[in-house]
Amino acid sequence: MLSATAAQAAGISVTRAELRAVDDGYAIVADFKINLPPSVAEALQRGVTLNFVSDLAITHSRWYWLDTDIMVSEQVTKLSYNALTRQYRLSRGTLFQGFANLENALRVLGHQSSPSVPASALVVGDGYVSRWLNGQGKNTAFVQMRLDTSQLPKPLQVNALTDSDWNLESGKHSWSVSMAVQPVEGGQ
Repeated sequence: MLSATAAQAAGISVTRAELRAVDDGYAIVADFKINLPPSVAEALQRGVTLNFVSDLAITHSRWYWLDTDIMVSEQVTKLSYNALTRQYRLSRGTLFQGFANLENALRVLGHQSSPSVPASALVVGDGYVSRWLNGQGKNTAFVQMRLDTSQLPKPLQVNALTDSDWNLESGKHSWSVSMAVQPVEGGQ
């Protein structure tokens, strides 16, 4: 009975997602709750690096053609464990941060934000983006996060095909976007 509850709790879910005004425009900010299944956590502690991919995007729907992307951001964050120092490590590009326990590392990994869309691109009359945003179409933002199993070592990739514990994905969380929010001036 307890293992069934733990299996349901394992996975990735979206706890918060919003379009936020920032100093130089707008950014998508999302928080994910990440619970690793025991087999994935064990592989991590044995030296397997886990690659998490987060997708953050704003699209504009058009009745006459396919939807158009206003902003798309795909971010890869690597989670690893160093047995010698007994620390978890998150790295994105050349930046990294160490953690004493897995819970703190997963909490920071779960907080994702997109690069900002410049406010000047969203001003009425300026730029192609403003024409999309102020036109007759609907604007939708979406966020999702997943474990990239194609970056696992080959023996684990085969295991990931048959074991649902390795299928960690939040699913696509979307909401309608209104550009009525004004960007913050001067960092206030």
